[in-house]
Amino acid sequence: MVPARVLRQRAALFQALRTFFIDRGYLEVDTPVRIPAPAPEAYIDPEPSGAWYLQTSPELCMKRLLAAGFPKIFQICKCFRRHERGARHLPEFTMLEWYRRDSGYLDLMDDCEALLRFVAVQMGEAETIAAGGAAVSLAGPWERLTVAGAFLRYGGMDVEAALAGDCFDEVLVRDIEPRLGRATPTFLYDYPAALGSLARLRPDSPAVAERFELYVGGVELANGFSELADPVEQRHRFDCERQRIAALGRKPAAMPESFLAALPDMGPAAGIALGVDRLLMLLLGAQSIDQVVPFTPESL
Repeated sequence: MVPARVLRQRAALFQALRTFFIDRGYLEVDTPVRIPAPAPEAYIDPEPSGAWYLQTSPELCMKRLLAAGFPKIFQICKCFRRHERGARHLPEFTMLEWYRRDSGYLDLMDDCEALLRFVAVQMGEAETIAAGGAAVSLAGPWERLTVAGAFLRYGGMDVEAALAGDCFDEVLVRDIEPRLGRATPTFLYDYPAALGSLARLRPDSPAVAERFELYVGGVELANGFSELADPVEQRHRFDCERQRIAALGRKPAAMPESFLAALPDMGPAAGIALGVDRLLMLLLGAQSIDQVVPFTPESL
């Protein structure tokens, strides 16, 4: 079990997160953990719970709340993903997600900057934190780097070649991610359209999705995007993901019909998921996620 000091810091982090969003007019919500159909994503393996599943993210239910007329919402909850275990991964982990109507991914980047600075102050940290062996300044401006630019700068190839050679993930993880967010946090943005299954495509550049990931000290902390609000296009993308899941030898879950039915009422919106356990790791300078959770799976 982790020391009492860490549990108190974990509680302080939860309080700071709630204070940040409540002070900005967000409504805290809680949605079901056990659901009939998660969003189909080939690289995420959901945990079955009878004929249903434990949520991999509260995303679909939270977007249904947006569609029902709630303009700004947030949630801190448990999420579950099979076969995820490592220094930065747990099969059951804590996620912070927030969603705002009439917004886009650039607004979420601004939210992230304000949030991390606020949380650091509330927890008694300085503007500079020690993360991933680097002194990372939270003072602005933070780096904003396109995926295409990152592949040219650090990967030694253009992103199209990486996709064509089926080595996008390998190059990203091996050559690019460790170099991101070293002096100041980095927003890696404008992902290839094929890698933004629930994200809106850029109107002026439809080859890329309005998606970003936030890196601090080489650690991926958050994934956000402008939301796709077209139910026809979303169904097509889900169909493609379900085919990929089947090709990997897994049985796809049912189509999330309730979500698709609500999507036309959502309107322009943006949403983001941030790993709370990883954020605490960064703030405390921990080397493993095991150091910041009350219990690991192996200790139960």
